[in-house]
Amino acid sequence: MQLTDATDALSLTRQMIDIPSVSGEEGPLADAVEAALRGAGFGSVDTLEILRDGDAVCARTHLGLPQRVVLAGHLDTVPIAENVPGRLEVRDGVEVVWGRGSVDMLGGCAAALALACEAGAVIRGGAREALTADVTWIFYDHEEVASHLNGLGRIQRLYPQWLAGDLALLGEPTAAHVEGGCNGTLRVIAHFPGRAAHSARAWMGVNAIHAMAPVIERIASFGNPIEVVDGLEFRESLSVVRVEGGIANNVIPEAASMTVNYRFAPSKRADDALEWVRGLFEGTGATIEVDDLCEGARPGADSPVAERFLSVARRVADEAGVHLALSAKVGWTDVARFTQVGVPAMNFGPGDPLLAHTRDEHAPVSDIVRVHETLRAFLLAQ
Repeated sequence: MQLTDATDALSLTRQMIDIPSVSGEEGPLADAVEAALRGAGFGSVDTLEILRDGDAVCARTHLGLPQRVVLAGHLDTVPIAENVPGRLEVRDGVEVVWGRGSVDMLGGCAAALALACEAGAVIRGGAREALTADVTWIFYDHEEVASHLNGLGRIQRLYPQWLAGDLALLGEPTAAHVEGGCNGTLRVIAHFPGRAAHSARAWMGVNAIHAMAPVIERIASFGNPIEVVDGLEFRESLSVVRVEGGIANNVIPEAASMTVNYRFAPSKRADDALEWVRGLFEGTGATIEVDDLCEGARPGADSPVAERFLSVARRVADEAGVHLALSAKVGWTDVARFTQVGVPAMNFGPGDPLLAHTRDEHAPVSDIVRVHETLRAFLLAQ
């Protein structure tokens, strides 16, 4: 399937929804994105480069401008739940695009792709002054699955130069507001030992599940503290997300496990956060298995290029009668991968993140339009 009306973000969103791209099946959509970019001139001249690795597509301008901005977004979605093909609807007087990926995050990808196709056509036509900064577009695969499969992570390992820039904007859903950085995340599995016995003679055994109680109490009392990082408030959370143990209703469990997830402010290093969590289990005899560990990302809103972006975003929002909010991203996103290579990064995309992955996933048309208009005003010379 080919993408038409390639400079129209709304049209692209609807078309991209209708090309199923569940994680692992992004090939057809990646092919369509690459074809749209080539149709706009990428790959035809030295100033417009196109690259591909698996189902990740990268397009870059080479105009010799003093700054480079990276626009990134993942092409994959969670499994379809009777919400493809997409459609336009009116909800409480608001026109929305309904369908899988409208929020997470084909609307954001479409806004970036529309700008790429417009910029490519203009530059191929000889207008080298078309952009205010050189731009890299990255459309990648496998974001909605295990971290080790993530397409942007693969690019980071194999082609770190693709991520180079002075600012990265990730099209994660933010309701067309701006969310700086992200919390870090870690997940550990604690294995508690015990000794089996008949439950009628419980004193003859050691209950591995009971051994969890002091740790669960510590975690439950943690609350959700707020840490201010570069002027933004990051709310932390510490949660027991899974408990497993026991083999029968009349047997004292000789083994049990607890899975704990910690979302920590980006002012903390991941290794320090991990050591703190390990400390919660001191004296219990539990062994700790690290299941996931990802650094957070500082807000990235204080560089000159980021300040220019925010100024443009506020102006476009004002013109639309909206007050632009700048807040912290409390979840983990791929902005952290940019931060790890020294590129400040923020989240900016259409749609309410609370609707991501739902059967009723939908994004306001006005969000998609405003994100595209903001990117265009920021990067395309008027």
